Amino acid sequence: MAKRLQVVLNKDVTKLGKRGDVVDVAPGYARNYLVPQGLGIFATTGVLRQVEQRRVKEAERLAAILEEAKSRKTALQTINNFIVRKQLGEDQAIFGTVTTQEVVDIIKANAGLDIERQAIELPEIKKIGTYKAQIKLHPEVTAEVAIEVAPL
Repeated sequence: MAKRLQVVLNKDVTKLGKRGDVVDVAPGYARNYLVPQGLGIFATTGVLRQVEQRRVKEAERLAAILEEAKSRKTALQTINNFIVRKQLGEDQAIFGTVTTQEVVDIIKANAGLDIERQAIELPEIKKIGTYKAQIKLHPEVTAEVAIEVAPL
């Protein structure tokens, strides 16, 4: 059987791997396609050491992002109750609905946190009362806050 070469990928390659992966490929594939196209470089001890250092830095960066999301969750849950004022109609029904943009504005005003509108999941709000909203701060961190809808 032919000898395989190790190559570190510089870019994502379909059906082979993602950027930074160390893959075993046929020598001709490496010499004739991956290296000339700039998709990969031959794996030497120095290159492998650099790849490992990049992985460690990336893991530290992801851990820092996760910690920031956890601290934002704690900040949201300490305040927890956000009040939205809406015009009232008959039977305590509100005109319109509570939008995610209104929730973003209230969180910004009360907690001073910037939350993306797409990260907020609201139940259907048609009457005054208290509702639970889910705020996705990170793929692993979701905060639940109370949204109180009150009359103007």
